[in-house]
Amino acid sequence: MKRADDFQERRKHLAKLTEAELEQRFWQLAEKIVDPLVDLAYKNTSPSIERSVLLRMGFSSIEAKAIVDGAIERELIGKGAGHLVYRLAKEKDMDIREAGLKLVEGEMWDDVVDIFKGGVN
Repeated sequence: MKRADDFQERRKHLAKLTEAELEQRFWQLAEKIVDPLVDLAYKNTSPSIERSVLLRMGFSSIEAKAIVDGAIERELIGKGAGHLVYRLAKEKDMDIREAGLKLVEGEMWDDVVDIFKGGVN
């Protein structure tokens, strides 16, 4: 079976475009294809991503796991584990590391819940 050659027909809407216009059209279409992926990444997270953020904030992998697990248990993972630590530190006038360690020890989770579920995001 031979495929019908319809290339000339399909390219009619592009035939009069300059090289620069074709390049611009290419990038517009590429952005349109990638936009849903960017949106998905922006709106969603995973425990491994959140642990990675906490590692970059200076927490050990064991500390990061404990914070992420606590966030998951309280259904706050979507807020971002690093964000939870940062906001707790800011609200309680604490050092970020100190706030994170309190969460690792199981303390101050009620404060975090109040900060994020109390409508003050």
